[in-house]
Amino acid sequence: MSNEAHPCTPAREPRGRFRAVAAGTTAAALAALGLGVGIAATTATTATAATTASSPSPVGIPGRGASVPFVEQEAENAATNGTVIGPDRTYGKLPSEASGRQAVTLDATGEYVEFTLSKAASAMDLAYSIPDSANGTGRDATIALLVNGTKLKDVPVTSRYSWFYGGYPFSNSVGDNQHHFYDDVRTTFGSTLAAGTKVRLQVTSTAQSPTFTIDVADFEQVAAPIAQPSGSLNVVTDFGADPTGAADATQAFQNAVNAGAAQGKKVYVPQGRFLVTNHVILDNVTLTGAGQWYSELTGNRVGLYGKDASAGGSHNVNVSDLAILGEVKERNDSDQVNGFGGAMSSSTIDSVWIQHTKVGAWMDGPMDHLTIKNSRILDQTADGINFHLGVTSSTATNNFIRNTGDDGIAEWAETAEHDNVFTYNTVITPVLANNIAIYGGTDITVSNNVVADTVTNGGGIHIANRYPGVQGAAGIGGTITVDQNTLIRAGNSDFNWQFGVGAIWFDGLNQPIDATIDVTNMNILDSSYEAIQFIEGGTKTVHFKNVTIDGTGTFVVQAQSTFAATFENVTATHVGYSNPIYSCQGAVNTGITLVGSGNTGWYTSSPYCGPWPAPVYTSAGGGGSTPTSTPTQSPTQTPTQTPTQTPTQTPGCTLGTGDLARGKATSESSHVQTYASGNAVDGNVSTYWESANSAFPQSLTVDLCAPANVASVVLALPAGWEARTQTLSLDGSTDGSTWSSLVASKAYAFAPASGNAVTIPVTSKTARYVRVTVTGNTGWPAGQLSSVEVYGTAAGGGSTPTQTPTQTPTQTPTQTQTPTQTPTQTTAPVTDLAAGRPVSAPYADVYVPSNAVDGNASTYWESPNNAFPQSITVDLGASKTVGRLVLALPPQAAWAKRTETLSVLGSTDGSTYTTLRASAGYTFDPATGNKVTVTVPSSSVRYLRLTFTANTGWNAGQLSSLEAYSS
Repeated sequence: MSNEAHPCTPAREPRGRFRAVAAGTTAAALAALGLGVGIAATTATTATAATTASSPSPVGIPGRGASVPFVEQEAENAATNGTVIGPDRTYGKLPSEASGRQAVTLDATGEYVEFTLSKAASAMDLAYSIPDSANGTGRDATIALLVNGTKLKDVPVTSRYSWFYGGYPFSNSVGDNQHHFYDDVRTTFGSTLAAGTKVRLQVTSTAQSPTFTIDVADFEQVAAPIAQPSGSLNVVTDFGADPTGAADATQAFQNAVNAGAAQGKKVYVPQGRFLVTNHVILDNVTLTGAGQWYSELTGNRVGLYGKDASAGGSHNVNVSDLAILGEVKERNDSDQVNGFGGAMSSSTIDSVWIQHTKVGAWMDGPMDHLTIKNSRILDQTADGINFHLGVTSSTATNNFIRNTGDDGIAEWAETAEHDNVFTYNTVITPVLANNIAIYGGTDITVSNNVVADTVTNGGGIHIANRYPGVQGAAGIGGTITVDQNTLIRAGNSDFNWQFGVGAIWFDGLNQPIDATIDVTNMNILDSSYEAIQFIEGGTKTVHFKNVTIDGTGTFVVQAQSTFAATFENVTATHVGYSNPIYSCQGAVNTGITLVGSGNTGWYTSSPYCGPWPAPVYTSAGGGGSTPTSTPTQSPTQTPTQTPTQTPTQTPGCTLGTGDLARGKATSESSHVQTYASGNAVDGNVSTYWESANSAFPQSLTVDLCAPANVASVVLALPAGWEARTQTLSLDGSTDGSTWSSLVASKAYAFAPASGNAVTIPVTSKTARYVRVTVTGNTGWPAGQLSSVEVYGTAAGGGSTPTQTPTQTPTQTPTQTQTPTQTPTQTTAPVTDLAAGRPVSAPYADVYVPSNAVDGNASTYWESPNNAFPQSITVDLGASKTVGRLVLALPPQAAWAKRTETLSVLGSTDGSTYTTLRASAGYTFDPATGNKVTVTVPSSSVRYLRLTFTANTGWNAGQLSSLEAYSS
């Protein structure tokens, strides 16, 4: 919902087959808390419970929540030599959005998180976070996946679907109010790994990302693909849909479902990745796939929709066993980019994986008898599921929902809705608003759900007359049944209201709530603030029965409006504030009716009225004003490698040759986060120094170890960054105390087309210390440099060497085997001149040009699709003799044989290019390593460019490796 209904209300945005459970919390412990099926809350008579509140995992609670096909493991409980972050529930901090409010950050080569499988698994879904790029468009990286110590593959990760800023409706423009930090990536192992197998995620380079934060891993044994139903139509063989994703399959899908409806036949989606760029409209048809891990529909506007209700809506639609993997990277509430939408009556959505859309399923009525079940909804920019505008007699059941940008599940009765059921769902970490919200409706059931880790501006379960239309007949009415639900670490601080929101809360903003609301057999565990809240307009009548409250940050009841409620067998322990009830409404006991003698640990006839207290937690997953101490990590092994960005300066360091600044000691006026000055001399153009923001001037100084006759300085920014101009000067010193000017202040343009590098000649002057002082930057209000290279000779004589950077490729293995790029033979090594050099090219999605020079054959560059010709250009840093190129695609068999047509060009200045090898077709064949060699006449060039005009396997230029050799 795009509107903010009231200036004081929280911002509110528009918007069977699961069987395995997680290991971790024991059944006995859960039973002790009354978490089993049909176990009512006990009537404790004294506060003799454990000294800390219970704060279990939300996955695997018997009889509640979704039965899932995976085993979930938290990173903070795994073996690691990284840093456990949290617990912390503070909005805007990285741990606050993690499951359990804790995660593990890896920030150096060799750091890892290692999980031990408790059950056999063939696939993994990983929840993680990496930092955003400086311009907010996102960064891409990989993290190594090792099985029992042997590297299996690199797993791609990105921040392009995370990191939002500012106020509603948020944006990707870097600023304050940063949030939505996490994303998911799924990957298969290629075989079944037995129980006991150790699966490790390990950092092999911090070039692409300075940190990797691991939240949780879901390990799953994926069943074999589901075969095509007898007599069904096939979108590939019958309608020509491209299973490789190269060609747009939207029309083929539409033709297939139209034919299926006309002929009364099911439509089958076989294994493949299908590009769907617009809505496919379904009516009176069954669309079924080979399974969530096999049949993938992807695209920037992919969605399966019913007809609009104004056109009569759709009926008898059944969708199952496929995945909708969108490409929505920002929130636009006027755009219909949802996984499912429209009106679908008498229909079923079953076993569908929905990720990276705006809303998983935003259903607009009038419509009735829709069931959404057994599905996984992840990483949405708005809601997970929303029943809106007259949806009735419909059900959402057994769904697993995590990391939504708004309510996990919502009913918005803008026109009257009734008899909807939300049951056996697990809803975790909605980044904004509530886990489950009922905005109006009559005779609604919310039962057997597990909700956890509300982040801000919402609670675990919300019953309300709020938002447009939710009043009169559309308001809360009849009997609202809230039964057998577990609320874990629910509720949080509202950044508009500046006070806590309850784990379960009631709001009569549009009109007072007047209905029968039965809240029974509920467990409220480790609430972030109060357990129960009444606010705005008044609420009656709520019946609390058999409710166990174990742990509140502040109060048990927070009454900010009139209410009427009965309490029977409601017990509370580990209450955060000394007075369990807040009310400035007068005699609060006039709204409370105590039934029986089983109410303990919370009732007082003299409630507190005063300033809002800070929350106090007693659980292991605290994070309040008195949190438990952060665990001290005891690494199981000490990494032997030294991170390249922080070289250790030996006492007897020498000037050396080539780039005199490489690996030398640095200092700076300031830096932000992990972007320290050492990044500018580590030989890796993807890491960088960034000074404090909005605080010019800023400087970076490098100690060359001995005086040198400085001839030139080469400065660079990461290759993928946008053009910008930095105003800077160069100074030198022989003693680090007295400075003289090497080059006066001047504006230098850093442009991707020229490798984002500038060369500054220096009239030979002697200096041991070289300082770069930055006074302006048109791209960012800070000094920024990924590379500072200094060239010259030892003071006292010698010739100026050519600029021959010797940086180590970013993918240096951390295993014990000898890296192939540092051979031990005594003959001169063959050097890949392009390794790790600045590279520029347009690209699609996350397939950035730097992937072609990162030394990792599994990452790759891909140009924009359907837009030949396309070029990729690498800057060798100085003119080099080039006689041979080696080009490659990923070696995996999934990359079918293909021929790419390309030419090779060279330039000494980045402006005028000469053809080194005319356009020709080169065949990449997995049987021969997917690699080709292109010889060129021996030429001295600084810039190498490949121009692609055709590709038989995909409608784009593609390269996983671009290597250049002198011969």
